[in-house]
Amino acid sequence: MNWRYRANATLEGLTGYTLTRRMRKEAPKPPPKPPLESKRLPGDAVRPPVDGAHDRLLRAPVFLLSSVRSGSTLLRVMLNSHSRIHSPIETHFRRVTVGLGTDPVRQAMDLLGHTHSDIEHIVWDRLLHRELSRSGKQVLAEKTPSNVFAWRRISTCWPDARFVFLLRHPMSIVQSWHEADPPKRPMEEAVPRTLSYMTYLQEARTHLEGLTLRYENLVADPEAELRRLCAFLDVAYEPAMLSYGDKDHGAFVKGIGDWRDKIRAGTVVAARPLPEAGEIPEALHEICRQWDYLR
Repeated sequence: MNWRYRANATLEGLTGYTLTRRMRKEAPKPPPKPPLESKRLPGDAVRPPVDGAHDRLLRAPVFLLSSVRSGSTLLRVMLNSHSRIHSPIETHFRRVTVGLGTDPVRQAMDLLGHTHSDIEHIVWDRLLHRELSRSGKQVLAEKTPSNVFAWRRISTCWPDARFVFLLRHPMSIVQSWHEADPPKRPMEEAVPRTLSYMTYLQEARTHLEGLTLRYENLVADPEAELRRLCAFLDVAYEPAMLSYGDKDHGAFVKGIGDWRDKIRAGTVVAARPLPEAGEIPEALHEICRQWDYLR
């Protein structure tokens, strides 16, 4: 009989206890390392083009910055109806990232003088330039609403970019976002969700030079607003911009609702009546004042 067993049996008989070896706790396993392709290059920095003549193909691109539900699709197709302006569908280009999956490619990019963001900027520029080149036009105007969250990086990527800020009454934005899908977009979520877009849009307006348009004015007097916009873009106004329903403006992204039929018919529903001051939630008061919708 094993001596440890005999000793334990004797101890248990005398005291009722036995001896057991304390198990060592295993050290927690380190979390798995993220795959190399998902890592950023060390020292990554967002910066302007190092070699502007070769790093960028687009010249003076136009970015339409707006909140969701602000009429940016209407303005896009009006712009796209101009003989010199190409305004594609929402490209969401800023979501395009670059993975550097091996050490040799990371070393090569470093030796070539590129930061990780530099490479992404080159890809973004090539993607948008391809769309412009295929259109046969001269001016690119991109309008993805979520670009407001990346205005700093966009303005750094293209130092010669031009910006158009499209405003709409904040409460109208909230109501429109809610009404697009009431069960999934309750009003209690509509204010904070849309206000984030408006806040970043206002921040961009504060730091960037550009032209401000209002949806209400665009609907009430489209020719006057389009003439202002064309002057800003240094192109001649064309009456065809008001006949946007006669042209093919490419695919429509999911969630556009009945805009497709309205645009093809060349009609737009008049802007909804502006809300009274008492109908505006307190959370929207500041942005309403900043945009001169509330005094």
